[in-house]
Amino acid sequence: MQNLCSSLRTEGLRIGFVPTMGALHEGHLSLIDLLRERVDILILSIFVNPTQFGHNEDLDKYPRDLEQDKKLCMNKKVDYIFTPLTEEMYQPNCSINISENLLSIGLCGSSRPDHFSGVALVCAKLFNICQPSVVAFGQKDAQQVAVIKRMVRDLNFQIDVLVGPIIREYDGLAMSSRNRYLSAEHRETALFLNRSLQVGKQLFTDGVTDARKIINQIKSDLSRVDGLELDYVEIVNRENLIAEIDVKKNQSICVIAVWVNKVRLIDNYCF
Repeated sequence: MQNLCSSLRTEGLRIGFVPTMGALHEGHLSLIDLLRERVDILILSIFVNPTQFGHNEDLDKYPRDLEQDKKLCMNKKVDYIFTPLTEEMYQPNCSINISENLLSIGLCGSSRPDHFSGVALVCAKLFNICQPSVVAFGQKDAQQVAVIKRMVRDLNFQIDVLVGPIIREYDGLAMSSRNRYLSAEHRETALFLNRSLQVGKQLFTDGVTDARKIINQIKSDLSRVDGLELDYVEIVNRENLIAEIDVKKNQSICVIAVWVNKVRLIDNYCF
């Protein structure tokens, strides 16, 4: 793959890249569409990266459906699908890591302390292998987007990072590969993520700019939902993830993470 991509770049072709862990859904496919008109060659990787899973997380249970993923990629006319094995990506004595020490500390980083180091490492490796000019990530993983942008900046990758909007299912649930873990009953519970964000949106529309008031209202609403365990609700600057005191339009983002029957779900809303 690395030799192929070097050859493509030598020919002057612009490579677009979508890194995924498979179990593709419309959110992933929207990123392909986002890149389509901007690149000559489109590559999508499918690799369930072990270094971003913590102890007792769902690595072994993470959904995998390579044949269906291939069909979806073919329908979208993806040029190359890159599906490396773990032993190809990580040598037995692999001893290099990448640490991000500001953006990855809070939010999901509080309960998943090694997660973003794993994300940064695998993305750096994939960028070096596939040599893209532009990559696409989804806004649903807002903290991940911020960390990747910072890594690209600080490590001088010559890559443009595009961010696609959250793609939602018919009932408002943000699309996620983990949604397939949810039973019909638990899915109904999960809908309160988006509903709570809409409460925050309405408060801001009505003139409330005090971030703490909006957060407290969302927490109060979610505390009354049976079967839902709150991890966090915060309003932060969308670029540096610093907590906001006053909500600012086109700058502040409300981020939320919950557990629904041992399934961890995240969502966010940009004011």
